[in-house]
Amino acid sequence: MTVFDRLVGQEDVEAELTAAATAARRGVGAMGSSMTHSWLFTGPPGSGRSVAAQCFAAALQCTSDGVPGCGVCHACTTAMAGTHGDVRQVVPEGLSISVKEMRAIVQTAARRPSTGRWQIVVVEDADRLTEGAANALLKVVEEPPDRTVFLLCAPSVDPQDISVTLRSRCRHIHLVTPSADSIAKVLRERDGLDPADAQLAASISGGHVGRARRLATDLNAKVRRKDALDLAVAALRPATAFAAAEELVRSADAEAKEMSAARDEQETEELRTALGAGGTGKGAAGALRGSAGVLKDLEKRQKSRATRTGRDALDRALIDLAGLYRDALAVAWKSNAAANHPDMADRAADLASRTTPEGLLKCIEAVLECREAITVNVKPQWAVDAMVATLGDAFREPFSHTRG
Repeated sequence: MTVFDRLVGQEDVEAELTAAATAARRGVGAMGSSMTHSWLFTGPPGSGRSVAAQCFAAALQCTSDGVPGCGVCHACTTAMAGTHGDVRQVVPEGLSISVKEMRAIVQTAARRPSTGRWQIVVVEDADRLTEGAANALLKVVEEPPDRTVFLLCAPSVDPQDISVTLRSRCRHIHLVTPSADSIAKVLRERDGLDPADAQLAASISGGHVGRARRLATDLNAKVRRKDALDLAVAALRPATAFAAAEELVRSADAEAKEMSAARDEQETEELRTALGAGGTGKGAAGALRGSAGVLKDLEKRQKSRATRTGRDALDRALIDLAGLYRDALAVAWKSNAAANHPDMADRAADLASRTTPEGLLKCIEAVLECREAITVNVKPQWAVDAMVATLGDAFREPFSHTRG
């Protein structure tokens, strides 16, 4: 078993990264077409782009004599656990990665590795780089230190996700959406789930391995998905549409608070302790009083992280909703395409019977516009309210001329 076994349905990617890690063992001077200092991993949500980057980092640091990425040596296990001293993972805490953060990372990356073969920087969600942060990263990517490798992760190579110049300096690795069967296999063999439960979770996960696991094992995840899909029915009546919209946003916020609460409390307590809270020595109380600004900065970062987590949760709900309208459109067009929500076939057929294909397209566009509005910082509640108004209109417009 190698580290690349964590990837699902990405055999071509595994082969390319293994070849690159093998070439990297020959040393800096020998690096050529198989290995380079800068990589860009792209793919749809759930495809495993950040997992692929982490696996590649482990393979580059691997100390075994066999194929790189053995999964059992100290370098592999620490790299995969996120504790390797020469593998730094940059995960945005808030809505973006600032130029200040990136400059500090670049400065660290310029050092020679302390214990590993390489100094490796993994930038998750590189699409969240601010313009200044991207420029700071570009400078070091253009002239990388001999023993440093940058692994960037982004949804696509679209200029909205990654700058054209930064993209041109990286080798591109594109991951595909894993099939439902391959995800179900992982849930059965690695998580020990019942075959029927594994198959259902895989089929409704949108090709997202982590989400499939949550849907199969977490009751709250199942409830949140159901609530999101119920909005399609609630939007048919003005009396229920906006209440459902408010509940959808509230649910996303609650999920964010649930995910952040324990971490926030631990971070705050650790910082207060480091600053002298509970100390009895001379000056301990004064040191804590003088640290108000540091605690305030932490609260600001935690608030930004909670905002991002809530928006990510809301975005997942909107993707589910768009998938249901897409299923209804497939029914209307008598398509044999695989359903996003096979367990909601009756609801998709009902929606298809209530409006035209044009109306369903209008619904899909409304959901996508809502997602876009939230990414440009429109207040989520306003964006969702505008969406449900459009959804309702799509089902109230006359359509008898297309239904005979």
